Amino acid sequence: MNKPLYIILHVGIWAYMFLSPLLFMRGSDVNIIQYLMNCMTPLLMMVVFYANFFWLTPYNFVIGKRRYYLLFNLLMVVVFGTFLHSWSSYTQSLFYEGYYYESKVDTLNYIFRDMLSLAMSAGMATAIVLATKWQRNEEARLEAENARVDAELKNLRSQVNPHFLLNTLNNIYALTAIDQPRAQDAIQQLSKLLRHMLYDNQEAEVVLKDEIQFIENYVSLMKIRLSSSVDVRLEKDVQDPCVRISPLIFISLVENAFKHGISPTEPSFVHIKLTQRDNTICFNIKNSNYPKNSYDRSGHGIGLQQVQRRLDYAYAGCYEWVKGVVGKEGIYSSTIIIKL
Repeated sequence: MNKPLYIILHVGIWAYMFLSPLLFMRGSDVNIIQYLMNCMTPLLMMVVFYANFFWLTPYNFVIGKRRYYLLFNLLMVVVFGTFLHSWSSYTQSLFYEGYYYESKVDTLNYIFRDMLSLAMSAGMATAIVLATKWQRNEEARLEAENARVDAELKNLRSQVNPHFLLNTLNNIYALTAIDQPRAQDAIQQLSKLLRHMLYDNQEAEVVLKDEIQFIENYVSLMKIRLSSSVDVRLEKDVQDPCVRISPLIFISLVENAFKHGISPTEPSFVHIKLTQRDNTICFNIKNSNYPKNSYDRSGHGIGLQQVQRRLDYAYAGCYEWVKGVVGKEGIYSSTIIIKL
């Protein structure tokens, strides 16, 4: 709640409380003195309320000094409650003709009634302070959580860049020893990839057509060093190319497909298909499976971990990811379905 509205709410409530004695004043000769004397009840309720609001609750109850909080409130309630009854009796004897003196039982009932009103005022102040404190703590917690998630996402993106760049540079390095013109072409392809990574990867979301173009450039770069016997396909069936998606989620899957799906001696393939209908994106990639041996530590498997964590942060509860080796042929398949 913003501060001006908060102040208006306080003023409005207490204005009602101070005007309420007019409802109980009788007779046609009501004067200002009588009204002011009848305002003693809301005045003492206000004292109890703000004593709790500004002092007893934040500086005693909240920090664990509950005994002081209860002691001071008990003292105020008893003293003010007893005083209010005496004051009310005195006021009625001045202004009301035929005023009668009540019995001790009535006196105790009236005192208890006034004490209860004061205790409710103290309880209301404490409840408001605690609720406000809880709200501020919750806002601070959510802000810290959002900051942590944002920092984690930025950290993941900064990890994607060097991880991807390391694999690509290794490929270009191998190509320079075989065919320099094709290596130059590969460097040009890499510059397009880096442009996407430098400018688009910093955004929370990018349009789908840019992400597809990025994957196409990467596949084109990979195909430069592959023999014609390797079957590489990239299919796309997109209804709305301008739909927005978190960047660089799929690239690690494509990297892994080329890393573990290509053999220099055996028939190999990498098939990629991306479809988009309405608010659903489906990315499927299948490849022949030639797992690296235990001595090959390239990548250390961090690519799939990054995909999982980025999906959890960007699309928690709104995605499905099915992956693993399927069929007797040992084909590795990975399918991500995202509900935007």
